[in-house]
Amino acid sequence: MYQNMIWKRKKDKNIEFRCSECGQIHQDWPALTYSSPSHYNSLTEDEKKAFASIDTDFCEIWYSEQTDRFIRVVLIQRVIDNCMSLEYGLWVSLSENSFNDYKANFNNQNQETKYFGWLSNYLPDYDDTTKIPTTVITKPGNQRPEIIPHEDFEHDFVRDYYHGITTKEAEKRINKMLDNIKPKQ
Repeated sequence: MYQNMIWKRKKDKNIEFRCSECGQIHQDWPALTYSSPSHYNSLTEDEKKAFASIDTDFCEIWYSEQTDRFIRVVLIQRVIDNCMSLEYGLWVSLSENSFNDYKANFNNQNQETKYFGWLSNYLPDYDDTTKIPTTVITKPGNQRPEIIPHEDFEHDFVRDYYHGITTKEAEKRINKMLDNIKPKQ
């Protein structure tokens, strides 16, 4: 599920969008953001109300046999023929101990640590991406943590992360996102 934004394509093919966060029009590439983890998206509305909790940074789903815990993160995809990077706003699942530590230190301006996490969003044009292991790196100054996929994990998304993608591929992904959020006519 992508973040809401107002978009338009200019004649010269540059992308403009109105950011739903700040309300300003940007010409840089928008981040490909997901408002929730795929596990949350698969719940019915009644299930979400009954045994899930979500805000802009944390999500928990309480099943009878387990609790799934997720945090919001950033992944920066290198674009090999451009000075810009393609950013993703994603979710990862953490263990109970890591989740509780992250949450306890959420407002700590100096917290820098690493956690193990599983990517928790389905990304278009890839086989299941919810089973990709990552290293979650917290940043000082309350920035969202950055994730790094484990290089030894065999997956096309991991290969693209380490080898980079082209501008054409980055713009294809952005346009696909923008097409998915077009206002209904």
